[in-house]
Amino acid sequence: MVKRIAVTRPEERSKAAKEFIENYGGEAVIVPTLELRLENTDSLKELMNRFGELDWLIFTSVSSIDSIFKFYPDFVESLNSDCKIATIGTKTAEVAMNKGLHIDIIPKDYTAEGLIEEFEKFDLNNKIIGVPRTFSARTILPKSLEEMGAEVILAESYKSVIPEDTKDIENLIKEIIDEKIDGITFTSPLTVVNIFKIAKDDEKDQLIEKLSNSTLTVAIGPITGNILDEYNVRHIYPERYTVKDMIDLMFRELNNQN
Repeated sequence: MVKRIAVTRPEERSKAAKEFIENYGGEAVIVPTLELRLENTDSLKELMNRFGELDWLIFTSVSSIDSIFKFYPDFVESLNSDCKIATIGTKTAEVAMNKGLHIDIIPKDYTAEGLIEEFEKFDLNNKIIGVPRTFSARTILPKSLEEMGAEVILAESYKSVIPEDTKDIENLIKEIIDEKIDGITFTSPLTVVNIFKIAKDDEKDQLIEKLSNSTLTVAIGPITGNILDEYNVRHIYPERYTVKDMIDLMFRELNNQN
């Protein structure tokens, strides 16, 4: 029987997950619970005005790279020649390198905490660090960098929002409750939060029960896992926080259940 695996990340970010699922003979059910909107905000304009001053530039997601190259395609020319670049995760690094950027840091642990650990090896006193990202992200990274003595320029380069049309998400919730989804992947805290925002009050308890017992719930890593814990959803996550490792773990577990 073909395993139906729900993918909740934005459609433009779901291609790899879909391919991995299909390589295992599964059916990928792409239902984004969040939408990414690239925006040239005032804070991003301010960051661009100060690009020549930066000692470090941190990309925490592919969306931040996409946003800067969309609105400022020649931005590399305005970078300080000594500016170093850090990314969280190999996928973000790969996209940055494909754009011609040199990456100085990729933490072993693909989380803000992993990046903070790497920055503890440097003297950040009076250093200026640019961090383009969504303002809905956790604050631990900029706060920690400031505690190390850096000036952090936070810029909103994209927004993470609930899709305007929630019909597909409502149908996914029903399918989970009806036990028609074998597995589901969550790749960020908001992918979890939004599905519960859209679930009706009388569906929430059933959704938690089914995600914990009938549908195999896999998070990409512990940060997303912590949000699932808050909703009391039983879940697992891989040792390496990548989409491939998440799907590999999903099918190992599903095969073990048979």
